Amino acid sequence: MKKEDLLNEDFLKQFKNGDELNSFIQQLKKRGIEQLLEGELDGHLGYERHDRSQTANSRNGHTSKTIKTTEGSMLISVPRDRDASFNPLLVPKRKSMVEGIESVVVSLYAKGMSISDIEEQIKDVYDIAVSSSTISRITDRIVQDITRWQNRPLDPIYAVVWMDGIVFKVREDSRVIDKTIYIAIGLNLEGRKEVLGMWIGKNESASFWLSVLTDLRARGVKDILITATDNLKGFTDTIRAVFPEATKQICVVHQIRNSCKYVGWKERKPFSADMKEIYNAPNRDAAALKLDELDKKWGDKYGYAIKSWRANWNELTAFLDFPLEIRKIIYTTNVIENLNGKIRKYTKNKMTFPTDDAVMKSVYLSIHEATKKWTMPILNWGTLFNQFVIMFEDRINR
Repeated sequence: MKKEDLLNEDFLKQFKNGDELNSFIQQLKKRGIEQLLEGELDGHLGYERHDRSQTANSRNGHTSKTIKTTEGSMLISVPRDRDASFNPLLVPKRKSMVEGIESVVVSLYAKGMSISDIEEQIKDVYDIAVSSSTISRITDRIVQDITRWQNRPLDPIYAVVWMDGIVFKVREDSRVIDKTIYIAIGLNLEGRKEVLGMWIGKNESASFWLSVLTDLRARGVKDILITATDNLKGFTDTIRAVFPEATKQICVVHQIRNSCKYVGWKERKPFSADMKEIYNAPNRDAAALKLDELDKKWGDKYGYAIKSWRANWNELTAFLDFPLEIRKIIYTTNVIENLNGKIRKYTKNKMTFPTDDAVMKSVYLSIHEATKKWTMPILNWGTLFNQFVIMFEDRINR
């Protein structure tokens, strides 16, 4: 029956009030759902009702089930089969809602909405009362997804792996403390980016990164051609301990930011312009000359800001050994910082997380949302791959 018919004046006269009309509409929907389920069972068994079964399996009565729809809760009759292999797509087993609402809950949670906000949003939009406990149970299932995702096998070789941490406030033992979510993004040999995993720990440290790298190794990563990281103390030695052949690049942008901390704000702009000459140099020798010039000009006043350049020189200028196309993707950790920015966007409404699981769920779903478009190789991958093959042919073809 069409909506226009339902609103026909003669038709409406048979109902005493709005409640009777709503009840009638709900019965129509109940009947429609039940007919769809019967059709699903026909397809599952391979024959229609009242026909003779051609297999050992056959219909086996019905069972009652309460489901939630846009019109509220309703009791429906769900058909069964003898070997219990029928699991309807419309209302799957062990689910109380018509398929679609659960995905809405997960999507809203991924975009940073609180459980109470989700409850209110679904009530407003779908006119379905979904309790906070139900929403929690739906999102709790994500923990199982995280476990499977976190332990999936990885490729044996990655061209580049970017690594960085992002800090959140998490409640622990009646206190709110800072915890770091460690994230690694890999560029595989097909030119596609993928988040290799996320790990939670206290205060970003080289020792924890050791456990992260060990986990990557255990999941099948045998070699990383280039790593791109910040200049966390001890990070380079940690990478060397697990992936000794990896070329280690420290993010130049991080280095510039850190150096500028020790420069008077009035002079930061000209100081930064002189630092720019270092990483824009065509090769290491030219970069070393620019560093000497920086030291000669600013060393007496800001020697400490220059000291860290010399202390990390090999890792800061590793990118200069590569062609321009490769340099552009390894001299900074922009790839992972962009991802972290999107994670912050999705989690900005959650100032403090009640548990480790809660922050892991939010970050995992944020990553899922942020990486939906990571389906194609990065720009100019054909050129980049050929350059990687020329420079690392013995390792790529092992």
